[in-house]
Amino acid sequence: MRRLIILAGMAAALTGSIVGASAQERVQVGVLECRGGASIGFIVGSVTNLGCVLRIDGIPEDRYVATIRKVGVDLGITQETALAWGVFAPTRRLGPGDLSGNYAGAQGSATIGVGAGGNVLVGGSNNSIALQPLSLQGQVGLSVAAGLESLELRPGR
Repeated sequence: MRRLIILAGMAAALTGSIVGASAQERVQVGVLECRGGASIGFIVGSVTNLGCVLRIDGIPEDRYVATIRKVGVDLGITQETALAWGVFAPTRRLGPGDLSGNYAGAQGSATIGVGAGGNVLVGGSNNSIALQPLSLQGQVGLSVAAGLESLELRPGR
C-alpha cells in the first residue's frame, strides 16, 4: 500500500511540473467543473463517466459529458468524484462545444474515506487547450491511482 501511495505522489508531482509548461502561451478563459458517481479501479486502469459544465463569465453555461480513462496503478472503489479545472486556451473566446475532443496527461490520487488527487490535461482542437487543476480532485471511497489519464469531452445537455 505504501508503494502505491508513493506512486500516486509521483504522478501528482509530474502533473505539477507539466502545469507550468502547458499554460505558458494560453489565457484562462473559464472553469470546467465535473461531477460523477461510482468508479471501480481494475489494477491496470479504470473508466469513469462525469457530467461537466464550462463556466465563463458573461456566457451561458456550456455542458459536456466526460469519459475519463486511467492507465496505470488504479486500485479501489470511489462513490463520487468532483473535479474542477482552469481552462486555458490560445484565445479568450470559446463557443459552445469548443472544448469537445480528447485530452491526455498524468494523474495521481489517494483516498481513504475522503481523498484527493490531481491531474493536468492537454488536448482539444489541435492540442491547443490545457486543463489545469484549480484545486485537488475530491472523492469519497477507498482507492489509490497513479499513471496516465485520458479525457474525452462530448457536448452534453
